Amino acid sequence: MNKAAYSTEIKEYALSLGFDACGICRAEPIGDTDKSHLDKWIEDGYQADMDYLAHNTDKRINPTLLVDGAKSIISVALNYYPHERQSEAAPQFAYYAYGKDYHDVMKDKLGKLFSFIKSLLPDTQGRIFCDTAPVMERYWAAKAGLGFIGKNTLLIIPKKGSYFFLGEVILDQELEYDKPLDLSCGKCTRCLEACPTGAIEKPHLLNARKCISYQTIENKGEIDDTIKPLLNNRMYGCDICQQVCPWNRYSKPHRTEEFTPHPEFLAMDYKSLQEMEVGDYQRIFKGSAVKRAKYNGLIRNIKALTENRDQI
Repeated sequence: MNKAAYSTEIKEYALSLGFDACGICRAEPIGDTDKSHLDKWIEDGYQADMDYLAHNTDKRINPTLLVDGAKSIISVALNYYPHERQSEAAPQFAYYAYGKDYHDVMKDKLGKLFSFIKSLLPDTQGRIFCDTAPVMERYWAAKAGLGFIGKNTLLIIPKKGSYFFLGEVILDQELEYDKPLDLSCGKCTRCLEACPTGAIEKPHLLNARKCISYQTIENKGEIDDTIKPLLNNRMYGCDICQQVCPWNRYSKPHRTEEFTPHPEFLAMDYKSLQEMEVGDYQRIFKGSAVKRAKYNGLIRNIKALTENRDQI
């Protein structure tokens, strides 16, 4: 088979694994404009205390340093939009955290995809990635033609929306490459206007220090006093900039069983979260991405939400 035939086989197999989109682009250093944007974002401290985002920038801007002789990046997307959602009266968890930890689900599927590629091209060397290394996932997904990066900094897939996990296979094989899409948000600024903390300071510029997702998940200290009153009932993460995005009117429930939430999760309310003990936390969130915030982080979050309710 030639490059085009191999590429078609790879994409078809990726879709058969349950991925919702697959594209391929050349592995090469990112463009100067994007590199300057990244450098300025880090220089301004917009990564907050997520220091890992400021490390290994050489690999982040040049994926060929992650895999010797890298020539191709295969990007995939997996839908996580839920079938059933929490009650609006309950402390809200971001949709991505409803089911099993996406890292585990994605790695399993990516591993199968890589094994298939090896069966086609036995001499292939490469690695799989899913939010586990300095890879600019949205950048490469856009380069591979999966979608475009919206003003909220998320990848938007036309006619499908933005509720997708991304993953990559970086290979030392030359394949047929897809073209980026010529699409954008146009004049729409709904995400900027809807963000309660103003974290999207301008199109394509997110200040993590102001972001509710950062404050309730990655932040290991106390929630910023200026952010706390703006949490409303957002307990873990925040989907506002996706919920208001017009492209997400196309969102359809996922087809991945592992992302289906347990009934006990959907039944959680203020009382159960306030009374949650370590054993409850370990049982309810076993194998969940929610464990990123740890038990103490969730207790901190529910206390902040309860304080807000008491002040109403």
